[in-house]
Amino acid sequence: MKTSYLIVTTFLALASCAFAFDPSPLQDFCVAINDTKTGGVFVNGKFCKDPKLATPNDFFYSLKEGNTSNPVGSKVTPASVNEIPGLNTLGISMARIDFAPKGLNPPHTHPRATEILIVLEGTLYVGFVTSNPQNRLITKVLNKGDVFVFPIGLIHFQLNVGYGNAVAIAGLSSQNPGVIPIAKSVFGSNPRISSEVLTKAFQVDQKVIDSLQKQFWWDNN
Repeated sequence: MKTSYLIVTTFLALASCAFAFDPSPLQDFCVAINDTKTGGVFVNGKFCKDPKLATPNDFFYSLKEGNTSNPVGSKVTPASVNEIPGLNTLGISMARIDFAPKGLNPPHTHPRATEILIVLEGTLYVGFVTSNPQNRLITKVLNKGDVFVFPIGLIHFQLNVGYGNAVAIAGLSSQNPGVIPIAKSVFGSNPRISSEVLTKAFQVDQKVIDSLQKQFWWDNN
């Protein structure tokens, strides 16, 4: 009886893990293609090319230095399935984040991925906020070589608090983690969220909401 219970428990645990993030691949790779006329198989949101036609470039991408000359002083250069077709079904991606002095990667979330960040250069003040009801802010100052984890779905940010430029690399547990910038999503949605909704939600005068909605919310991705 105990053995049967252990087997069932183990099976349920493995099943829950299998469907927690991107589906596990059933073959070596499934290189994504945009051409739907080739009759490829649709897997994990992408059509796949014949594995025999895969090339080295399907698994290659060069993460160039990002242009930080913008209002937030940062640039995120992703390396997801959209840039590396060979990532399709592999459940992983990464990004390079460049920061000008005092540059900010504004508060945002990744709906489909946990993020692990390593600082290559500079000093970053990073943090995330836990879910309701605690809404606890967890922060840390990171220096070169330091690593920090941002749990899936939680609002997080990175701010360059050093005197020079900063560079970080982020690993993400999805081939297509997605990004939801908080300020842009709330105040720059298309079409706009009703000012009545936002004035009540933020408990501020409508003029404040009108001013925020008129701003251009820079996308550093």
